[in-house]
Amino acid sequence: MTMVHTQLDLEPLGPHFGALVHGLDLAIATDEEVVALRAALVDRKVLFLRGQRLDDDGQVRLGRRIGELTASHPVVGGVDDAHPEIYALDSTDNGFADVWHTDVTFMKRPPLGSILRAVILPPTGGDTNWADAQLAYESLSAPVRQLVDQLTAVHDGTREFGYYLAQRGGNVWEGQQVSRLDPVEHPVVRVHPETGRRGVFVNPGFTSHIVGVSEVESRAILDLLYAHLTKPEHIVRHRWCAGDVALWDNRSTAHYANRDYGSARRVMHRITLRGDIPYGPEDQERHPCHSLASSS
Repeated sequence: MTMVHTQLDLEPLGPHFGALVHGLDLAIATDEEVVALRAALVDRKVLFLRGQRLDDDGQVRLGRRIGELTASHPVVGGVDDAHPEIYALDSTDNGFADVWHTDVTFMKRPPLGSILRAVILPPTGGDTNWADAQLAYESLSAPVRQLVDQLTAVHDGTREFGYYLAQRGGNVWEGQQVSRLDPVEHPVVRVHPETGRRGVFVNPGFTSHIVGVSEVESRAILDLLYAHLTKPEHIVRHRWCAGDVALWDNRSTAHYANRDYGSARRVMHRITLRGDIPYGPEDQERHPCHSLASSS
């Protein structure tokens, strides 16, 4: 981690989670700076940069330097024909994110991460909060960690996007046309593929239930995890300004956008990086990063 801190000027927002990146112009960043930014993203989980000069083209170029871009969203098309990768979150078109969620966990291969850019901001409000899913897991008691390590959950996008899909049709995702949203299963505890650290990988936005337990047990376990995940000590909150860009690791965080700006307009442009299929503690020994785990 020394390389990250010598190449980038990071202002930590907490002991282990979140950082402001100072003195880096994303439009002209060197290859070495992009490598350091990518490493800092895994390390700090969410990064914020002020005063950036990115437009839609620049945002896409940046994303391609960091990883492989996905389509804008499995259901919602791109902001325009020239930018199929950009998902426009526009409050005038139901572009809200006022529920805790991790992006697109209702697909088999959720995104690695996202890059979000402020386009139009309300005069007040509209902050975004991120929760550290790894710290949340590590601060659970040992018996609870042992329980959730064994569990699998179902993620279902129809609750949030089913009506949109029925009205407007789907998008092309992972090379296939999305015509329906079949529920998928992911481990309740996800092992980070680069660090081996474990994190809570359920969210109120898309997780419907836990497999193999009763409905009452499922709700009790999920409620416990959601309450723990979103404790104040696990959260950083960002107050947006014009020119701000945020990057987050979707494999180790959840987020929530405050909807507290009345009828004012809020527009954010998001791109996402292609991820991998989540795996849990039971599969950890089959992956090369397992020896790096610091979760037990």
